[in-house]
Amino acid sequence: MRERNLAIAYLLWFFFGQIGVHRFYTGRVGSGIAQLLLGIVGWSTTWLLIGWIPLVVLWIWLFIDIFLIPGMCRNPR
Repeated sequence: MRERNLAIAYLLWFFFGQIGVHRFYTGRVGSGIAQLLLGIVGWSTTWLLIGWIPLVVLWIWLFIDIFLIPGMCRNPR
């Protein structure tokens, strides 16, 4: 599989990170689905106040992804 464009991955992370699009782009479909589900469940249950728990987990994961994206682009799956 060929290397992914780092700038595109960061743009996808910035604009669509909460639904895991950058992970789908780099071939990490399983974790992309997990981020998508965390985002959907989190935002759809914020009115119950329990939605903030999955969103905090997702936001921490997205912060860590800032540092993981270069490696994901060099070694796409």
